[in-house]
Amino acid sequence: MAAGSGQSATPGAGSAKAGSKRTIYTALAGNLLIAITKFAAAWYTGSSAMLSEGVHSLVDTSNEILLLHGIRRSTLPPDAVHPMGHGRELYFWSFVVAVLVFALGAGVSFYEGVSHVLNPEPATNLTVSYIVLAASAVFEGYSWWVALVEFRRRKGGLGYLEAVRASKDPTSFTVLLEDSAALLGIGIAFIGILAADLLDMPALDGVASIGIALVLAVTATLLARESMGLLIGERASPALQAAVLAVANGDPAIRRANGVITVHLAPDQVMVALSAEFEDHVSTPDIEACIERLERHLYRSHPEIRALFVKPQMPDAWRRQISSAGGTEKAGRDGGYEPAGVD
Repeated sequence: MAAGSGQSATPGAGSAKAGSKRTIYTALAGNLLIAITKFAAAWYTGSSAMLSEGVHSLVDTSNEILLLHGIRRSTLPPDAVHPMGHGRELYFWSFVVAVLVFALGAGVSFYEGVSHVLNPEPATNLTVSYIVLAASAVFEGYSWWVALVEFRRRKGGLGYLEAVRASKDPTSFTVLLEDSAALLGIGIAFIGILAADLLDMPALDGVASIGIALVLAVTATLLARESMGLLIGERASPALQAAVLAVANGDPAIRRANGVITVHLAPDQVMVALSAEFEDHVSTPDIEACIERLERHLYRSHPEIRALFVKPQMPDAWRRQISSAGGTEKAGRDGGYEPAGVD
């Protein structure tokens, strides 16, 4: 026998979404202006590295648009085809962003770099390139700072890499990683153009393009890895799982909360499946009343929980279920059990 609930509102998510949108809009405006300027400079000077940087900024501009589209789509309400809502669309579009960074950003930059190395042509009017790169560094630096401040606010006491891995909101780290790659790319382009001029070796301009491609490839790989994990489905934080177990174990109708399985549908949307052993004397109406109490309590204290499903189950059956799912069980807080080794 299993029981469940529908959806609930998530009022606490407004400030986080507002912060994400502000960061994305800042990056979008900056990258669009920078892309136009870089392409104009690449056409005027003939620099391969500058052209790669223009492609880089254009891809970043497209990525910001896709992230905003993903945020909008993820807020659509449930319907008959998608009863749990559209939250994972944000994860899908974040994965598309990673693919674009790799295929367009890294791919075009690598092709342009190799072509320039094989057929080097000296760039001209380098002063224009230096001015454009300096202006780009200022704009990208401001966008990077806005993204960094927002990321720091969210990560709390976690380290940066740990926070990226633990984050359930890809927008919180995608813009920061993109802007970091952009600043590295500007630095590589500057070194490549300067070295090609001072050493009279035009091929070094193409080498810089290849370096930019490698930076983008690494960034895309990291973004794809994190987005893929979210798209497949990651569990909620241990703190939320422990809170659900504690509430369940505190209900008089429940003898023991065996364990809980959670999955993020979106950064602020979590589905919870609870296994519980009920007291022998409780009837079906008592179980239904118990579930309603759990729903009211959890939706009020943890509005990110969008759906709660409760399965009356003996502890041995829960252990067999977890074992057959490929996990190992461990004692959870308040006497419950939860799958171990699952991120």
